[in-house]
Parts: sequence; C-alpha cells; structure tokens
Amino acid sequence: MPNAFTTLVGIEIPIVQAPMGGATSPQFAAAVSNAGGLGMLALGWSPPEAVRAEIRATKALTERPFGVNLVLTYPQEERLAICLEESVAVVSFFWGQAGSLTVAAHRGGATVLHTAGSAEQARISAEDGADAIVAQGWEAGGHVYGRVATMALVPAVVDQVAPVPVLAAGGIADGRGLAAAMALGAAGAWIGTRFLASIEAPIHPHYRDRILTAKETDTEYGTVFDVGWPDAPHRSLRNTTIEAWEAAGRPPVGGRPNEGAVVAKSPYGDVVAYQSHTPGSGDEGDIDALALWSGQGVSLVRRVQPAAEIVREISDEARAILARLGNDPSF
Repeated sequence: MPNAFTTLVGIEIPIVQAPMGGATSPQFAAAVSNAGGLGMLALGWSPPEAVRAEIRATKALTERPFGVNLVLTYPQEERLAICLEESVAVVSFFWGQAGSLTVAAHRGGATVLHTAGSAEQARISAEDGADAIVAQGWEAGGHVYGRVATMALVPAVVDQVAPVPVLAAGGIADGRGLAAAMALGAAGAWIGTRFLASIEAPIHPHYRDRILTAKETDTEYGTVFDVGWPDAPHRSLRNTTIEAWEAAGRPPVGGRPNEGAVVAKSPYGDVVAYQSHTPGSGDEGDIDALALWSGQGVSLVRRVQPAAEIVREISDEARAILARLGNDPSF
C-alpha cells in the first residue's frame, strides 16, 4: 500500500504502532517493523542510558525503520541527541510544539512526526517543519491531546497541512478503520489499543484480559490518573478506582478515596492510587485499580495475536475494502 507516508519513512504498509508509554519494547517495535509497518518505542521518560539501550536492542532485532516518541512535557534535548547519535530513522513528538527540536532532528537526519489534536495545532507543526502529522482524535486511548473526534479531525487536518502526509489516530482497530481513514485523506493509521492484544506487548495479563472483554462504552475520558502527569486528559477503561471516585462524588485532588495509598508494585517501585502508570507484565498487586489505557475501538479487539499478524490482517482487510469500493458502480 505505497503512498507519500510509506515512501517518506521507508515502510511498506501504512500502519504505525502507537508508542504507548509503558507498553512498548524492542521486541514489540521490531515485530511491527519487520511486518512492514512502523514500530515505535516510547522513551520520553526513560533515563538516557535506557534510551540508548532500547534503541540498540531494537536495532539488533530489525534492519527496518522504527521510531522513538518523546513527550514534550519534559525536556527532551538529551534524549533526542541520543536518538540521533544512534541514527534513529523516525522521531515523533507529543503534547506540545517541538519548535527547535524539529530543527535538531532534521539536522541529525531523522524524519519528524508530530501529534496534533486540532487543525491549528497541525498547521503550526507543519510550519515548524514536521514531515508528517498524527491527527489524534478524541476516541484515542491513553493521553489525548484534543477534543475533536477522528472523523471530523482528520479531513480538517488534511486540508490544513497538505501536501504533508497525515496519519489518523483514535478508534482505529481494524482494516475498516484504516480504509475509512484513507478515504478521509489520511496516508495511514496510528494504532494503539489493537496492538495491546499482541503477544509482544509487555503489559500485565489482567490488563490484556480487560481489553479483550471490554465494550466500546467501557472507556472513561478525564484526568483521574494524574499522579506524575497532572492536568493531562486521558482515556482508560472504567475500573475500581474510577468507580470509587464517582461513588465519593468525584472529589478533587486531595480528597479522593485511597489517595496516596500503594496499590501495586512494579519493577521500578511502588505504584500509588491515581498514578499515570501502565500495568506492566512484571507488576504485582491490585492491577484493576491501575490506569487501563484504552481507546473506544476496544470492542473490535477480541483475540491475542502476534503483532505481525495484526499488521497483515489490518492491511489485507483495508486493501480489499478499498478495492471493492473503487470498483463499485454505485460510486
């Protein structure tokens, strides 16, 4: 499925595995890249030595392009420098305008992707030099930068930044979603929740089981899981933490049930209630109380598969749909 985006980043299939913080790994990113998509590492919080190690481990598993995501709520100059020293092909920025970081990434030879939640944000990013824009709709799981639904956002962004390629994000979990995104003018899809059901995703089994049984109505948008990342709206599955908070009358920070209590332990330390933390495979404790990030496309995710199989299945379905619609005489 060649187009402007696949040519830009040197891949075969216009599918990007969203860089979900705490849910990526070299094995995961490499599996997507080896299947023809673009695998991504989420390293915006990682210590510098871990950034380098993750990149090198991914390189040992694939010779194909992959990317690194950096979140702009933290200074990212040092991490970006490491990415460029390690010749990372693609760098993506999230949650703010990258400005001089885009210039530095280009000087280091990287292609820059930038996530936007509105056409205006997309315009600024394109003018700053972003090579492609990720239009993130409100349906997306995890941290959500805007308040516009994917169906309305994508064509608005496409019109604003053309000819810069646009990726659609939010609510896309199968080939129908990819085909719809491309019909709206997108050059590909940025997919998160569906990939949480891949065998390579390093998440806790309980978290994966919740994904596999959830309905599209089971997600909650808000700022409940704000410890470590305050005032950052996000979407997650409804769980015991959200239900207890609602039962208490939705009190503000400082008056929430169980606030400050340790509810789980990860290999990196204690996890407290309301923490912005992804349940990892090595976590122990009350996993259901943690932030179970998920988009509204979750009802389309019903089985665990290898990441490569997910890439192929989505691309094959999208290709068949687009071919059928292109040959339909009613159009």
